[in-house]
Amino acid sequence: MTKCYVLVNQKGGVGKTTTAINLAAYLAQLGQKVLLVDLDPQANATSSLGIDKNKVESGVYEALLAETPPDDSVLHSAKLKLALLPASPALAGAEVELVNVLARESRLRRALKPFEKLYDYVLIDCPPSLGLLTVNGLVAAQRVIIPVQAEYLALEGLGALAHTIARVRAALNPGLTIRGVVITMYDGRTALAQQVAEEVKRHFPGKVFKTFIPRSVRLAEAPSHGVPISAYAPASPGGVAYKALAQELLEGDAHQDGEHSQE
Repeated sequence: MTKCYVLVNQKGGVGKTTTAINLAAYLAQLGQKVLLVDLDPQANATSSLGIDKNKVESGVYEALLAETPPDDSVLHSAKLKLALLPASPALAGAEVELVNVLARESRLRRALKPFEKLYDYVLIDCPPSLGLLTVNGLVAAQRVIIPVQAEYLALEGLGALAHTIARVRAALNPGLTIRGVVITMYDGRTALAQQVAEEVKRHFPGKVFKTFIPRSVRLAEAPSHGVPISAYAPASPGGVAYKALAQELLEGDAHQDGEHSQE
């Protein structure tokens, strides 16, 4: 069964897209069939994989507005063994255009339905907001991954985010659960980073991934080369961390699946 994850945080600059790209790439490297969905009008995930967002002929926008079958829009990287449903600048208008559309919160879920048996993992990278596009991501997914930067201000929006997830669960997607929180840009040498990590653990008890993503120059450089860290600098601290995160996710999912099969 396809596992659909949405990566969400309304605060920008927390490493959300970096996490989406590199988690997807390492899951693919570890033998999973992976589709990355770029739901952000900034199209950073698309650009970071070497695709010119201004030359995307069809992608998430067309899938949401039902103008193009979504499987016609998916791009495949043989090198990375990764599939991408790209974004384009047109996506910026989607929130306005969807306002009067029937079942507007469920458009992405409907668009992704044909992919249910084609991929092991679908990862949705949301924009840094709690608007209609993000709600579409939350309705389409089964589980939420929340990247949180190891800095004090990153804590400020977590309450609002948790509230939004709870509202979506109650009204639109009762099966939605928080799979985990990823601590990003972590510098263990600073007391502040350690304090933020402890505070996040108090906010989300038992939900914080053991793997912390360190600050890394190589992680910042990789998008300019159009490849994930797995293809740019896999031996760097960021590369090692994201591979460990992918392995932790896989092992946790296998454990959860085993528990469910025994129930």
